[in-house]
Amino acid sequence: MALTSSFSLPLPSLRQQFPSKYSTFRPIIVSLSEKPTIVETQPTKLPTKTIPGDYGLPGIGPWKDRLDYFYNQGKNEFFESRVVKYKSTVFRTNMPPGPFIASNPNVIVLLDGKSFPVLFDVSKVEKKDLFTGTYMPSTELTGGYRVLSYLDPSEPNHEKLKKLMFFLLSSRRDHVIPKFHETYTELFETLDKEMAEKGTAGLNSGNDQAAFNFLARSLFGVNPVETKLGADGPTLIGKWVLLQLHPVLTLGLPKFLDDLILHTFRLPPFLVKKDYQRLYDFFYTNSANLFVEAEKLGISKEEACHNLLFATCFNSFGGMKIFFPNMMKSIAQAGVDLHTRLANEIRSEVKSAGGKITMSAMEKMPLMKSVVYEALRVDPPVASQYGRAKQDLKIESHDAVFEVKKGEMLFGYQPFATKDPKIFDRPEEFVADRFVGEEGEKLLKYVLWSNGPETESPTVGNKQCAGKDFVVMVSRLFVTELFLRYDTFNVDVGTSALGVSITITSLKKA
Repeated sequence: MALTSSFSLPLPSLRQQFPSKYSTFRPIIVSLSEKPTIVETQPTKLPTKTIPGDYGLPGIGPWKDRLDYFYNQGKNEFFESRVVKYKSTVFRTNMPPGPFIASNPNVIVLLDGKSFPVLFDVSKVEKKDLFTGTYMPSTELTGGYRVLSYLDPSEPNHEKLKKLMFFLLSSRRDHVIPKFHETYTELFETLDKEMAEKGTAGLNSGNDQAAFNFLARSLFGVNPVETKLGADGPTLIGKWVLLQLHPVLTLGLPKFLDDLILHTFRLPPFLVKKDYQRLYDFFYTNSANLFVEAEKLGISKEEACHNLLFATCFNSFGGMKIFFPNMMKSIAQAGVDLHTRLANEIRSEVKSAGGKITMSAMEKMPLMKSVVYEALRVDPPVASQYGRAKQDLKIESHDAVFEVKKGEMLFGYQPFATKDPKIFDRPEEFVADRFVGEEGEKLLKYVLWSNGPETESPTVGNKQCAGKDFVVMVSRLFVTELFLRYDTFNVDVGTSALGVSITITSLKKA
């Protein structure tokens, strides 16, 4: 659901509950002035060019690119420098981790908004075992099963498992708003207390706990703190996710040590076997009604449970863990003018709805909705998408046509594609009202965080996130709850292995 899927659902009842509506790579600047415009370009016949770039010598090339990506340059400079070098937003390079974890790190990089969407076209690209990129974590980390995120839509189990996820969301839709309010009120009360005692408050750990508790309460009808799992869920998930993603992360250790430990060999699954079993037992105990539906679909209880765990803990929890702090960073940096506008809009519509947060009330908050979409454009929770060409293809950037051979790996780095200056005006800025109004809404098709355009919906036949609308909804709830309670706030922003670290330095209550 959110560390790489989304929620625009093909079920009418659920759609009613969860409706959806480079160049310069500078740090994101926040802006509220001047309404953004759509950059229009006239169609022209594009030249066919050879894809620039190379992979270097076997072993040495991938290792050098890995060091550049993680340490010598960093992600953004890694891509930006190659765009400048090759004068192209499409080029060849190696993606981490390379040897000895990934047997073939060679990819064709797509960095503009025109070429990127081929990654969503499952008639042209295969998505089998590509969720994490050029390597796949051991299935020992998922009970011996290839879970939904690693399945191509052509595989029979894909349809069954995605239907199960749709059922989960549909059957629990009425619990989302009240359980979010309940859980995030607890978080805000904790932040208020910490601010009173220390003068500052860290957001991330509290948000992690709130996110997991909310997902458990809303989707599974249980408060994990009242079970054997207690408050350990986020910590257990963190260790389990590290075992899966360590080949593409850095933990800030000395370069040689960091690269040796994380990117050279796989960490053994037994390190988190007991932790994973505790998570599995929690979900198995609290998924009885979902198992009934799973059996109707021809899925065993065990496979269903491993998939429900993955969708909740990796996709949804992971998305909320990364995206909420990123969104709060952008809103905080926008300043008090945006805060005042958001507070006025949100409080007015909630008051008109009888003092309650409802779906219809949030649909009448164009600025709040635009802020969420802009945060998803600027800081998509899943930055990388992969696909393997099913056939010889021709891919167009804004400047040229490129020929791709069957079997070649395509890779897209979304933060560049969604800041394409030939699509977005002031692409490097956080423009809070970018998506307000008819012209603004036309840009939503270029918001791609859900492994598909925001204007499209997940189906059993595509790889768009099953929880797309759910993720948008809970993000709207976060902003709404925040500005019902507070007038304005300031934060300090740090770094973390996943996303940003937020320390709240001031918090003015309404």
